[in-house]
Amino acid sequence: MSYIHRDIEESLAQWKNDIDRKPLLIRGARQVGKSSVVRNFGKRFKNFVEINFESDVDAKSIFSGNLIPQRICEQISVLYNTPIIAGETLLFLDEIQSCAPAISSLRFFYEQYPQLHVIAAGSLLEFALAELTSFGVGRVSSLFMYPFSFGEFLRAMNEELLRNAINESSPEKALHESIHRKAIDLYKIFLVIGGMPKVVSAYCEGAGLLKCQRILDDLVISYDDDFVKYKKKASISILRMVFKSVVEQNGSKYVYANTNPELNRLQVKEALDLLTLSGLIIPITHTSGNGIPLGAEINSKKRKYIVFDSGIFQRILGLNISDVILKGEFQAVNKGKIAELSVGLELQKSASCYQRHELFYWHRESKSSNAEVDYLIQHGLDIVPIEVKAGTKGSMQSLRVFMTEKKINRGLRVSLENFSSYDGIEVFPLYATSNIVKPAL
Repeated sequence: MSYIHRDIEESLAQWKNDIDRKPLLIRGARQVGKSSVVRNFGKRFKNFVEINFESDVDAKSIFSGNLIPQRICEQISVLYNTPIIAGETLLFLDEIQSCAPAISSLRFFYEQYPQLHVIAAGSLLEFALAELTSFGVGRVSSLFMYPFSFGEFLRAMNEELLRNAINESSPEKALHESIHRKAIDLYKIFLVIGGMPKVVSAYCEGAGLLKCQRILDDLVISYDDDFVKYKKKASISILRMVFKSVVEQNGSKYVYANTNPELNRLQVKEALDLLTLSGLIIPITHTSGNGIPLGAEINSKKRKYIVFDSGIFQRILGLNISDVILKGEFQAVNKGKIAELSVGLELQKSASCYQRHELFYWHRESKSSNAEVDYLIQHGLDIVPIEVKAGTKGSMQSLRVFMTEKKINRGLRVSLENFSSYDGIEVFPLYATSNIVKPAL
């Protein structure tokens, strides 16, 4: 399958030219394209050396002695018959979670050989980092990578002009209705296949939706098989039960008791934490929304969870793809709150790749008034509430309750509607969620 350009490459290019460059860790769930993007980026260098610590035992032994970078590079150069020259060579340490000394070496590359370009990545890397007391705080940079965003999917489909048109649109500048309908149709396809690189690449090369479904099924099985790698941390059966429960409770406050009556709260929480660490699920935490930062007043006992990819989610849930593609409205097909899930994923993908982005929501339980806002984001110095609607209709009572209670003038509705605004509410189409997080002027 041919390589498809990813947005994160712009950040890699900036890192390459940064005078104060540090060794770089690319972090993210398995099979989101970390290795592929580094290999493609390696074409910008005269020399490229890739070490896979899972498959190359000899390379592991190089890091078993002292961690002096010059010694390490000399031995790698001989082993791979490739010169390692600062400014000309990219050294890629893949599956680095399998070699703890290699993770520790990154700080020494920064301190003793900062001229060399070094990138590391790995599957379940977060587990390995959590077990290290320190892997180089202040001496290693991180980039967080996710499955394809809708904008990246449009580029892959050679719809760059449509992507640009969406990016340039706003509630004050709506798209032409025919272009809006085209964007909606493509977005429905994106919801079905998701953003996993193997699936996107297959679809762009002519594979039908059923073929993409089979690829997604294989990915679901591979993630399930990965639970074996967690066995020192949690029971495989518990992980499977909790992951299944997250899918079933997607978009709603997670109820521990609904997982399995035989499991206690601690067992479920440990599994949720591991699944979050692996990148397979993403927490949405309740916040009071009284001020910024939003994380200052959270209630960690109130959390929703979403699965990291809409394609993976719909395959596990068993959604009927013809419903999503053929029906004009989402109300009848919005099983599992897929619209809310897609907005959360796009918010995360559109945020800065230099930070681990958190998602928040607001909920007020009251006998007289029960209100919930799907997402709260910080935009500049402002808090912006976002309500997601699967179709083109629906009240915004909860959104207005929040705005009144918190004395906020700006609220957003994300739906199948075209860009617009009315009564103090800005409307963004589902496919343009990324426009919401553009930097505040």
